[in-house]
Amino acid sequence: MNVKLSQCFIAVDDHDKALAFYRDALGLEVRNDVGFEGMRWVTVGSPAQPDVEIVLEPPLADPNASPADRQAVAELLAKGMLRGVIFSTEDVDATFEHVRAAGGEVLQEPVDQPYGVRDCAFRDPAGNMLRFTQPRSS
Repeated sequence: MNVKLSQCFIAVDDHDKALAFYRDALGLEVRNDVGFEGMRWVTVGSPAQPDVEIVLEPPLADPNASPADRQAVAELLAKGMLRGVIFSTEDVDATFEHVRAAGGEVLQEPVDQPYGVRDCAFRDPAGNMLRFTQPRSS
């Protein structure tokens, strides 16, 4: 059996702000932009990984979700309590400077972690935490 990741989802509350971050600040390409029943899904991905995509979706984009559940997820998103993704990079310090210069909200400057990577963290415009990691040389 061979299993590979093809898509993951990140909840966003404003797709235009999210696009400005993911496309313009991170350099991801837009692969799809779909609207349906008042909701929108934008698919982005790294040009270096044509078979892996991130879908930027509305918080709790389930048509069967209750209004209370939608509100709860929107509140967690606003508090920055939802997880984003971890990106790998060849140079975490250069990536950090690029994303910071593009206006990314810094959560953590580059640090050598005890688990063998050097990483940094930002919040996207919706409040999701994104980490950027580079294996530490030995």
